Amino acid sequence: MRAIPITVTALAAALLLTACGSGGSGGGDDTGSKNTDGTACRIGDLGVQVGPANTAPAAGDSGDVPVTLSNHGAQCTLQGFPGVELAAASTSATVAADRAGAPQKLTLAKDATATFTLTYVRGKEGDPNSLAAKTLKLTLPGATDSKSFTWSYGPVQGKKNATDPNATVTAFTQAGD
Repeated sequence: MRAIPITVTALAAALLLTACGSGGSGGGDDTGSKNTDGTACRIGDLGVQVGPANTAPAAGDSGDVPVTLSNHGAQCTLQGFPGVELAAASTSATVAADRAGAPQKLTLAKDATATFTLTYVRGKEGDPNSLAAKTLKLTLPGATDSKSFTWSYGPVQGKKNATDPNATVTAFTQAGD
């Protein structure tokens, strides 16, 4: 007879815990990616390594900048595309998602890693259609925090102008074993 009240109490407690979120409001995600299960990775909780890059040596050449994310905390998920912004003194530009690859939902256990790549076309120094980028700002889907890094790979050519960079970012992929 006592098993029923304990079972009902345990079930009620489980439902209450399930209703509680664990962060990840979904704000700040302008890439069209959604991560609504409350376990979104937060960039401030991950180790982030930008590069080493395959830099574009001259104007008109393409370069690739790999970014590696290492989870040193609790399990979290990445789904969609990272938010990437390049900034110069008073100008910033959002890097478009490379839709050639379909994004997957990745679960990052403790000490697991994921990567993505930013590909860009180097612009001419002083060209008004090039963004003289100095900062790379990263955000993750489902989280509002960001992390900034020094951009040392030269100006980025614009498609139409400096605020429309000729650059793309891939979806997240699992790295390592």
